[in-house]
Amino acid sequence: MNLKRYSLAAALACLAAGAALPARAELNILACEPEWEALSKELGGDKVKVSSATNALQDPHRIEARPSLIARTRNANLLVCTGLELEVGWLPVLLQQSGNGKIAAGQPGNFEAGVLVPRLDVPGKVDRSEGDVHAAGNPHIQQNPHNIALVSVGLAKRLAELDPANAAYYQARQKDFAARWDAAMLKWEKQAAPLKGVAVVEHHKNMEYLMGWLGLRQVGTLEPKPGVEPSAAHLSGLLAQLQRQPAKMVLRAAYQDGRASQWLAEHAKIPALVLPFSVGGDDKAKDLFGLFDSTVQRLTDAAK
Repeated sequence: MNLKRYSLAAALACLAAGAALPARAELNILACEPEWEALSKELGGDKVKVSSATNALQDPHRIEARPSLIARTRNANLLVCTGLELEVGWLPVLLQQSGNGKIAAGQPGNFEAGVLVPRLDVPGKVDRSEGDVHAAGNPHIQQNPHNIALVSVGLAKRLAELDPANAAYYQARQKDFAARWDAAMLKWEKQAAPLKGVAVVEHHKNMEYLMGWLGLRQVGTLEPKPGVEPSAAHLSGLLAQLQRQPAKMVLRAAYQDGRASQWLAEHAKIPALVLPFSVGGDDKAKDLFGLFDSTVQRLTDAAK
């Protein structure tokens, strides 16, 4: 073969291989919370690379934009977050410092789970004197598995739009996940049937979706207002209230300080229950299925 022709053929082959790489490359996903990291893995399989900006032992309202996190944001093709102002204290800084226009608000690479589900606690007006109130409603949507099911449909569609070569793969994985998830929800709801009407105290107003799903009844919060730490006077007043209107348990998320709930539990003689709240919140909550296995088991055990 002529040397020039051989060189040209080799160069064209290299170019063709290089052009094909993006179609085979993994979709790089940054999730804002562990539940969306877990869902992205369920739907994306080996076609995606996923990490989370936070873990279950961190307050998702308050995260530091560290250099390593900025670097991951800069390299992401898709950002999967709750939205509903949950990340308003740190995500805008992260996006601005990363300079990644592909995942800016309003772009295909920016996915907000919260807009896909029925929202609770949407205020008629926002008054900051009432504490940490979210104008778009309560953002802790992952506490109801029916919301996870709704988000999975929208996220699979977005994955297919960003990576059309693997669209059928994402849709098939979503269908498989939905079948397993529906069966699991039936199991959880059967297990949790005795919880309907059970009175609870929660630390922060972040269990509303869980309580709505299972029929739990909130009779007080440790925080006098959302985001305002419990004072001794407020806890004493809450204890007096529980003498008249007893609760079965005190709930808090794994990331929340346990001192106030432990004090109230000891004085009211009821269990102080820590729920995983997100994937990774305890040893059992290794994925979305484990999250609700653990949550339902902990609640039913405490209610006995």
